[in-house]
Amino acid sequence: MSLRISADRDRCIASGMCALLAGAVFDQDDTDGRVLLLDPIPRTDHTAVREAVETCPSGALSLTES
Repeated sequence: MSLRISADRDRCIASGMCALLAGAVFDQDDTDGRVLLLDPIPRTDHTAVREAVETCPSGALSLTES
């Protein structure tokens, strides 16, 4: 199974939950704190990535599975 992650930086409110939960996949921009997607197709930490997407308070993250 493969996951593909998308991040809508315009929708992001810079809470940092994604980077806290899945730091190998998400980071925060040093300028405005909004999400930076480090790995759009993560090979590991699928549980952490799913949790990050589900807990994003702004709904800026989404994932598709194939």
